[in-house]
Amino acid sequence: MCYKILITGSFGLVGTALSQMFEAKGIKIVHFDLLATGKSFGDVRNRIQVQEAMRGCDGVIHLAAISRVLWGERDPNLCWDTNVHGLGNVLDVALEFQHSPWVIFASSREVYGQPESLPVSEDCPVCPVNIYGRSKVKGEQLIDAVRSKGVRACTIRLSNVFGTTADHADRVVPAFARGAALGETLRIDGADHTFDFTHIHDVAEGIVLLADYLLAGKDAPPPIHFVSGQPTTLGELAQQAIEIADSGANIRHAPPRTFDVAKFIGDNSRALSILGWTPQIPLKEGLERLIQAFREDHRGATAGEAV
Repeated sequence: MCYKILITGSFGLVGTALSQMFEAKGIKIVHFDLLATGKSFGDVRNRIQVQEAMRGCDGVIHLAAISRVLWGERDPNLCWDTNVHGLGNVLDVALEFQHSPWVIFASSREVYGQPESLPVSEDCPVCPVNIYGRSKVKGEQLIDAVRSKGVRACTIRLSNVFGTTADHADRVVPAFARGAALGETLRIDGADHTFDFTHIHDVAEGIVLLADYLLAGKDAPPPIHFVSGQPTTLGELAQQAIEIADSGANIRHAPPRTFDVAKFIGDNSRALSILGWTPQIPLKEGLERLIQAFREDHRGATAGEAV
């Protein structure tokens, strides 16, 4: 049987990796992204576009969002409109079909805010400290509401996903990897802030396993973490990148931003128990790959300029 899955935000970091994995399995992907052109262009705030894209789909993976805490602080109205009302459109449309497609909603560690204890399980209380986190909490509440109406909808929570040079340049892992690769200065906003960094390949593998689980007709599980479970401070991350690159890069310290969470380490045991998922790519290996990729990109760009 040939399945068809709609991925909103399909041209982003996670969406790109997922599309490649699904297509390798023979699953048809419907692309839907503001960065696309032609038939793949789509805005989740436009209900008609969502309706057309979802027609005939077995499932939906909803990634489209204002996906950065900083962007949410800069434009909270756009953040709420996209992350909450956009998801609302997706879920309303799913309910319209006689056989509602299942829905996977990508949420974030930001829903927990400043957790009281570590590591954090999916059952820990949510207490977001910024507009982005609050929009994700509201999204999870919308998921719970449609579950009660029969839609097989579930939430995944992600944390500091990294792994490609196509990522946003100012996100911490690509910023550190690129700076280390090119011998630049790495700015650390809060050296003792501690996070759970997870490679994009592992995250995509987890989502594919969850999609297979739902395609097999099983009930939607409770919220699931796809996280490494390994704590790393920003200071340690920067130092590790510099040591791997051995390029003469240096560090500049700055105070933490007021709207950032200070610490998060997630418990990934639920993903193991339900899906058999465990992360396979350690932070050091992921950093090594990323630093090498940035160097190759730089050499290619330099060679192009010389022609």
